[in-house]
Amino acid sequence: MDEVIPLFPTPFMRAPGVLPPPLAAALAAHFGAQAVQDNNASAKLSHTRMLKPADSPLLADVAGLVTPKIAEFGALLFGERMGWSIKEMWVNVLDTGGHQAMHNHANSFASGVIYLTPTHESARTVFMKSPGGHDFSFKNDHPGMVTGPYNAEKWVSPDPAPGDLVLFPSYMMHAVPPNAGSRRISLAFNAIPVRLESWGYTVRFSG
Repeated sequence: MDEVIPLFPTPFMRAPGVLPPPLAAALAAHFGAQAVQDNNASAKLSHTRMLKPADSPLLADVAGLVTPKIAEFGALLFGERMGWSIKEMWVNVLDTGGHQAMHNHANSFASGVIYLTPTHESARTVFMKSPGGHDFSFKNDHPGMVTGPYNAEKWVSPDPAPGDLVLFPSYMMHAVPPNAGSRRISLAFNAIPVRLESWGYTVRFSG
């Protein structure tokens, strides 16, 4: 019997309701007011300075709830459940009409977004194929073609609710289209494992 095998899939973890609603609301209120740094992508997008879990009891609570999920996700990436630490965190505020340009996250292995407020369907996070040279030079793109996991160039994440978490490899390109709804506040972070080992050669990381 014929069989289609999905070679080398990319993991993407969605964990609904990781943060309880009171914690999500407290984070949005406290750090939303501190998101005063401009972003070059859009005049209606701002963010906080880079933060660490030790900077606030609220962030420490987030780290306590999220780190076990990162360890679970990390086992998919590296084939072993190990210790992980959150390297940096920041809060993004996206007002009506704002957007986030396509980007990925350097100097980390796992990245995540926690949605702190309701998200309009127009501003769901979009993940894209890398613009590198992994595609054919010619494409079949017309109204009659059917888009599937093997030919799609982007994937729109499901509607998130406040407190929902998504995790993805840091190299994945992603963006947020123009927000047609009300203010959208999210908390993003990067994480690193305690170490990586390959046949006796060990690299240790510190957050």
